Amino acid sequence: MTEKQKRDLGELYNPNTDRELVLEIFACKEKCDKYNKLPITDVDSHTKLLKEIVGSTGQNATILPNFWCDYGYNVHLGDNFFANHNCVMLDCATIRFGKNVLVGPNCAFYTAGHPINTGERVAGLEYAKPITVGNNVWIGGSVTVLAGVTIGDNVIIGAGSVVTRDIPSGVIAMGNPCKVYRNLTEEEMK
Repeated sequence: MTEKQKRDLGELYNPNTDRELVLEIFACKEKCDKYNKLPITDVDSHTKLLKEIVGSTGQNATILPNFWCDYGYNVHLGDNFFANHNCVMLDCATIRFGKNVLVGPNCAFYTAGHPINTGERVAGLEYAKPITVGNNVWIGGSVTVLAGVTIGDNVIIGAGSVVTRDIPSGVIAMGNPCKVYRNLTEEEMK
């Protein structure tokens, strides 16, 4: 079994020993570098190149530079997706965003994780678990979302939060680790 196959099964794998994975990362990083160097006013070129970088985009998907991801093809953006400057998506596994998602500046989505076992970690092993973000979600600035997390629909994640576990629909959540602060009212979800 290849390291890429292990990765896709959620098993421990070594991304540095699989030539296919290394070449995919380099190709994606080159596209991200080009994306980040485009003039900010060249919206058409940004839109076109973003569609080449990520796996899929809905209508009106925007990410302001700087933007970095590992593979790109594991990122899926819904309609009316917006991410502010300095977004990082380590997409070793799928990162899927629903419709009407707003991401503040300096946010990070990390599907990659490393084993607790020192020997495995020193050997370069890691694992990947998907991240899913529902519809109508606002993620405040400087939020980090970790591997395996699902964020429901109609959610606000407060700035500076570290999301280490699933967040249910219809809530405001914040903190490190991120916890539900309160439910949204029906009026707030209209």
